[in-house]
Amino acid sequence: MKVDELLKRLENVENDEDEKREIAECLAQILSAKDSPYLRHIIMKDKTMYDLDLYKNLLKSGKILSNDAYVYVENIYLSGYDSSSYLYSFLSCAFCFTEAYLLKLGFSSHGIAPATGLKYFAIVNHFIDPNLTVVEVADIDNVVINTHLPPLKHGALSTKHIYDVEAKEAVSRFSSQKLFAGHDFNDARDIINRYYAFQEISLAKEIEAIRDAYNRIFRPYRVVYNLKTKQFQVSGNNESR
Repeated sequence: MKVDELLKRLENVENDEDEKREIAECLAQILSAKDSPYLRHIIMKDKTMYDLDLYKNLLKSGKILSNDAYVYVENIYLSGYDSSSYLYSFLSCAFCFTEAYLLKLGFSSHGIAPATGLKYFAIVNHFIDPNLTVVEVADIDNVVINTHLPPLKHGALSTKHIYDVEAKEAVSRFSSQKLFAGHDFNDARDIINRYYAFQEISLAKEIEAIRDAYNRIFRPYRVVYNLKTKQFQVSGNNESR
């Protein structure tokens, strides 16, 4: 199925969960097939998809509108298996989620361009070995509410321009929050990797608490796509992990 045909599947969804499912499934197939060198993409409301650099250029030229942006996509290639990236993909993306949020707020800087229409954030993790693509999709507004994302400084809000140092401060404030059963993003990732990779079974209760917090905060729709068979192995709001 061609890229434009896959994206057209998004046109007739009935609700948010159906929409997240279609986005996740389409991205797994599109980006796995393209082997795209680009790390970040924007899907527009008309279902066209641009890498972020092209999006910025088109926006600057007036050929597209920032309010027509719809899905922010982070596309990552991983050489080996990593438990936290596989099972809890958003834990590795505090930076890129914060960037998507800044785009949604309408900020511009050297590195980002406004995308005020954004509704969803998607992370696409490609595991070269064992030939799997994992996609998770979340509603940006829901995540902001559930994380009590710290506000930006008044000066940045009034000018709609953000300097690199301010963007880094926003990322730091977000990622350092102890959102996952008393753990921040990095600590939660470490616990997950220790539990699954090194079989530290004493962490089982913490893993359960982190899982519950993660699912409550992100409410992700998740798919796992096998690159060899071109089939989905897992699809849905995975609560068991």
